[in-house]
Amino acid sequence: MKLKPLAAAAAIAAGVLASPALAEYPERPINMVIPYGPGGATDISARAIAEPLSKAVGRPLVMSNITGAGGATGSVAVQNAKPDGYTMLFARVGSHTVSPAMKATLPYTLDDFRFVTVYEINPVVCAVRPDSGIETIDDLVAKAREGGVSYSSSGVGTLLHLAAAMVLNEFGLENQMEAVTHIPQKGGGEAATAVLNGTATFICTNSSALASFVSNGQLKPILTTTQEPLPGFDAPTAAELDKPALLELVGWTGIAGPAGLPDDVAAKWGDWMQQATQDETFRKTMTASGSIIELMSPEDANAFIRKQYETFRALVDKLGMRIEG
Repeated sequence: MKLKPLAAAAAIAAGVLASPALAEYPERPINMVIPYGPGGATDISARAIAEPLSKAVGRPLVMSNITGAGGATGSVAVQNAKPDGYTMLFARVGSHTVSPAMKATLPYTLDDFRFVTVYEINPVVCAVRPDSGIETIDDLVAKAREGGVSYSSSGVGTLLHLAAAMVLNEFGLENQMEAVTHIPQKGGGEAATAVLNGTATFICTNSSALASFVSNGQLKPILTTTQEPLPGFDAPTAAELDKPALLELVGWTGIAGPAGLPDDVAAKWGDWMQQATQDETFRKTMTASGSIIELMSPEDANAFIRKQYETFRALVDKLGMRIEG
């Protein structure tokens, strides 16, 4: 049977309107991959934003911890997902600037992801034991030149590993690979404990990881990588010490999808995050641990991440820290 032209047009239009490709996004729950384990900085940030973000999205968010290989396992799961906005990643400084800068065999590059935002900044704080006799970064570097100084980290190729190296480099310590001993631990908590029990001299890590130790008087901060003084951390800032390069040494949390994520999907995420990051409970939770809520547009997020990657990569090349295996 032949359809009349008008009826045929109507039938085609109805078919197009019914097409799943044009369904309003999102029409089902969104899978949110957290590439690190429960209780870590990424997990805390992700779960703090989950409730207000779910309200903004209007659909459930399915939070999944897919761990391993320093955040690479979860990142690859999103890299290989369909770029339709239904599988998104809580990206982190470790997985998306430190690892790409340090690890030669990483199974992805920044070009494999589309960042829709960075929403949280974690300044880095360097700290020592209060009874260490070290009052300033200059004291630390002077002691390092004499020998016997060590720093702890959450593992080889992590932000903590790179952070200590970058701080020492900025304050003029030469031949630091020989002058200072790196003591990797199994996680950030163990790295802080290593300084507490005297196994390591100092640590440089995210402010959120040190907030409780500093407030309890167990560790003494001697530097924050901030422009302005950081509440709760009585220490000179990178700006005060005239070390502007250290302002790039910060942790961060952002959200990314696979490369090829459509513009309209990215735009919706921008709107949703604008709403979610205004939630008072979320802001109190994050700022109490030293985090700074700073919502970036997709363009600003990509520029920020690439600049940090280039800075870290240049440092890694200078110090010979590239991990080939």
